[in-house]
Amino acid sequence: MLQGRKALITGGSRGIGREIVLKLLRNGASVYYIDLNPGDSLDEFKELAEQHGLAVVYKEGNVADESTITTVVEEILAEAEGIDILVNNAGITRDGLIFRMSSKDWTDVLNINLNSAFYISKVVAHHMVKRRAGSIVNIASIVGVIGNAGQTNYSASKAGMIGLTKSLAREVAARNVRVNAVAPGFIDTVMTQKLNQEQREALTRQIPMGRIGEPEEVAKVVLFLASDLSSYLTGQVIHITGGMGM
Repeated sequence: MLQGRKALITGGSRGIGREIVLKLLRNGASVYYIDLNPGDSLDEFKELAEQHGLAVVYKEGNVADESTITTVVEEILAEAEGIDILVNNAGITRDGLIFRMSSKDWTDVLNINLNSAFYISKVVAHHMVKRRAGSIVNIASIVGVIGNAGQTNYSASKAGMIGLTKSLAREVAARNVRVNAVAPGFIDTVMTQKLNQEQREALTRQIPMGRIGEPEEVAKVVLFLASDLSSYLTGQVIHITGGMGM
């Protein structure tokens, strides 16, 4: 499906990012991923890439630092001789009611979740426009659509990601570059695994399908948006929520 294409993913070492790396490798794309550390899956990534005659490359980088991450992305573009797919996935949470939230917790979340997508998309979209081809997929969240108490910083960052997606899509559509977002709901990652049983049951009751989603279910939609199956789709936000927010 993605044979011969090259992808760049931020936050690829664990959770949803890890599943996206695996999904793109299994469907023919070579992958560069940026994170603060390679995570526990690099050997698995390399074995899978070798089986499919592909490459997987880890690059260390602080996505919240514009100068650093711009340099890393430009190095990747030079090494790869072009990037066809960009997935802005890096993200953190620093939850708390706004009355108790520190300015640092607000700024850290906005810098990593939203500003990083601006820094990286600015470089990669310029490259894609010149090539007149490319797909950018931004990982937003359902809380960027409906909000969530205790997550004003996270919700604001993900709502901003949706606005970035729609505006950038309008800027680059004429050059055959597509920009879309996915908005996951409650997914079984480190973030939700920290919840106790009572909290998980309360969350599950909010989901019409009656269960928490799996990271692979997000990765499948990212694959669709990265591929030619979505060739006439841009500026869209696809909810992966089991029915929440509909």
